[in-house]
Amino acid sequence: MHARKISDGVWWVGAIDWDRRLFDGLIPLPDGTSYNSYVVQGSEKVALIDGVDPSMRDILFARLETLKLKRIDYIVANHAEQDHAGTIPDVLEAFPMAQVLTSEKGKGMLMDLLEIPAEKIRVVQDGETVDLGGRNLQFISFPWVHWPETMLTWLPQNRILFTCDLFGSHIATADLFVTDQPEVFSSAKRYYAEIMMPFKSMIEAKMDSVTRLNAQLIAPSHGPIYKEPQRIIDAYREWISPRTKNLVVIPYISMHESTRRMVEHLVEACAERGIHAEQFNLADADVGKLAMSLVDATAIVMGSPMVLGGPHPKVAYAALLANLLRPKAKYFSVIGSFGWGGRLPEALQSLMPSLKVELLPPVLIKGRPREKDYQALEALAETIRTKYSESQEQKKAAAPNDNAAPSAPAEARMETRYMCPVCRYVYDPAKGDPAAGIPPGTPFEKIPDDWVCPLCKVSKKMFKPIQVAVKG
Repeated sequence: MHARKISDGVWWVGAIDWDRRLFDGLIPLPDGTSYNSYVVQGSEKVALIDGVDPSMRDILFARLETLKLKRIDYIVANHAEQDHAGTIPDVLEAFPMAQVLTSEKGKGMLMDLLEIPAEKIRVVQDGETVDLGGRNLQFISFPWVHWPETMLTWLPQNRILFTCDLFGSHIATADLFVTDQPEVFSSAKRYYAEIMMPFKSMIEAKMDSVTRLNAQLIAPSHGPIYKEPQRIIDAYREWISPRTKNLVVIPYISMHESTRRMVEHLVEACAERGIHAEQFNLADADVGKLAMSLVDATAIVMGSPMVLGGPHPKVAYAALLANLLRPKAKYFSVIGSFGWGGRLPEALQSLMPSLKVELLPPVLIKGRPREKDYQALEALAETIRTKYSESQEQKKAAAPNDNAAPSAPAEARMETRYMCPVCRYVYDPAKGDPAAGIPPGTPFEKIPDDWVCPLCKVSKKMFKPIQVAVKG
């Protein structure tokens, strides 16, 4: 078990977790995962960039041993989560001269989560550089990818960008670099869907800081290293864009076959109209695949029987999951069967306050579906087709005319918004919070002190200012 060289003065000392099948008690890992840690050696000092999961401590130290390092001067903590930072206390014990480099928020998290003493931690600022002797580490603040303290590390002499979770993929492979593009990019999309999708606006605001580096290697902390960085950058640009695809995602469950029949009929009705639909039986669905489909979906239709006047618990779970992931879908509807009544659409909508979707007419039936019910499903499919076609026509109309004189590109400006640290709701002064009596145009400072987050009820004083890029 050896360190593996990836560039002059740079070695991979991570661990491959072939058998792990669940992450955070929530995220399926059908292909395992890896925890990438890197050593960068200058003529004067040595840095370790990120660690590995505590379960893989012995593998990290076995690889470090093969480098016969007499000292590690710096431990870079791009992210304080335990699967990357969990072994930092062990490294500090083995190399007591080492100093941990992290962001301001990262310092507090490392102290809270891992009990690292404050005196062992040095806060680095956005753009700050540390000299190793012939090699420099430059730190790039990249908050909310996917925790508030995250940062990237740039090694300009080797043109390597160490991105921690950004651009990662949960996949166990002995290949140090990407060799099977389709397999790795599928895993990267699953990773984006499950972890990064809620933060797409934050990623979009900072992507230029990545692309302008023109990195030759992108080295994440999960999955293989990218020798062609532009491919994963282009994929992310597509995923974070507001563009949706010709896709309807239908998570559902059926107790006595009525809802299943409705779902199958809707899928075929969509197909007959040129709309691709994917159904997910929540009795045994891979929520990772469901999340991947949500990345591109233009519409979400949830299918559920009524259970005690509300949605089936597994469909309610899917709604909560969609609310957390915040896909860019434009339309939402509900189909299902009931025996004596209830409020299915209202209940599901109330579980997804973060989704900015238009509610299409639901199709709710009593008992088994009949001809008129199938006709209502046909009408729903036609509505989805019409909505999607209209959106495509609007995009074409808004696209620049190749024969027209070129106009100056719109410049992006930065605006201040305010984010809830718990549910990540963002208060936009231009929109206000009309439901709470806060009219559009109300500055955050003018909101009454007793105002709370409309989603999770956190108090106003907990909100943090963030900068958002706005075009125009």
